[in-house]
Amino acid sequence: MKKLRTFLTIVFAPLTFITFAQDKNLMMYIGTYTEGGNSKGIYTYHFNQENGIFELLSSATAANPSFVTLSPDGKHLYAVSEYNDGRQGAYSFDVSEDKVQLSNPVFLPTAPKKVLPRAGADPCHIVAYSKYVITANYTGGDISVFSLDATGRLQTEVQYISFVEALHGSASHIHCIIPTPEKRYVLVTNLGKNCVYRFRYKARKALKGVKVLSDMKVAYRISDTIQGPRHLTFSKDGRFAYLINELGGECVVLSYRKGKLKEIQRIMADEGGGRGSADIHISPDGRFLYTSHRLKKDGIAIFAIDPKKGSLTKIGYQHTGIHPRNFAITPNGKYLLVACRDDNKIQVFERNEATGELTETPEEIEIDKPTCIVFGKSN
Repeated sequence: MKKLRTFLTIVFAPLTFITFAQDKNLMMYIGTYTEGGNSKGIYTYHFNQENGIFELLSSATAANPSFVTLSPDGKHLYAVSEYNDGRQGAYSFDVSEDKVQLSNPVFLPTAPKKVLPRAGADPCHIVAYSKYVITANYTGGDISVFSLDATGRLQTEVQYISFVEALHGSASHIHCIIPTPEKRYVLVTNLGKNCVYRFRYKARKALKGVKVLSDMKVAYRISDTIQGPRHLTFSKDGRFAYLINELGGECVVLSYRKGKLKEIQRIMADEGGGRGSADIHISPDGRFLYTSHRLKKDGIAIFAIDPKKGSLTKIGYQHTGIHPRNFAITPNGKYLLVACRDDNKIQVFERNEATGELTETPEEIEIDKPTCIVFGKSN
């Protein structure tokens, strides 16, 4: 199949003859960097999870939407606007009934009025609940909580949490926000402070003066070396959490129970020493874990998961294009797609479901500065 340049307005004729079986065809949303390139913002594709064929459907204008996520019901898409010069903020889009178009954008700044100029700067991660959206703001070292109206659109900022005043020393860099399996807590990685925080999460719509996130505690801290916690994910059964450290390149295995984390294992994932480890995901069957690494020997580390102990055994390392950031695994586990920002492409790897190993396919999606891949439900 021919490669598809996303900035073209004309679809190549061969694509018009592609048909997708309803249960095999996924919606795919791609976030990008728009500064200094040709990207418009967010792109919508069809991706067939049985044969790896893709088709560009539409695009939505947004500024530096480097991380995107869908609402729990799949009817809305949220994105950050990653800037540190006053333009930083968050977007909400309505997803059309056929899931092809994104429409009715709403933009709100991540920084409240009358705060430090860099507050809310460089939002790099966003998580969506039914009533709230929360952004992790990297350079600002803070968190922004937005309420949603009845239609799921961004409404107003209801809480702003800064870590600068409460915690002195090295600068805070908030990188990831993830709900715990039972949804009682929210875990937050602070790359600058070398730790993971835990907040209680108020699921019901907050009354005036009631905090959505409260009772902050340090759930896990790395004290011996500067590792730089970046992204977290949970095991399929929720008993274990897996943390990738950007600077140290290690993957940490943590047991999880009732809001408490306990270190079980630390294992090196990065093979190049690039101090640029990025993303982490578990295969849908829960048997294998993958981490992405940038700046030197760019690639994906592959681990087998012990189902009882949660511990990891490294089984391989797959080279990728330049600067692999976020990556995603299809729901059926057959393909792993990698956003290679500096190669302006998304690579498509086929997974061996028995061994966890990756094989590069001839297919790749050409797109300017891709940074995030999210799969939605089939049409």
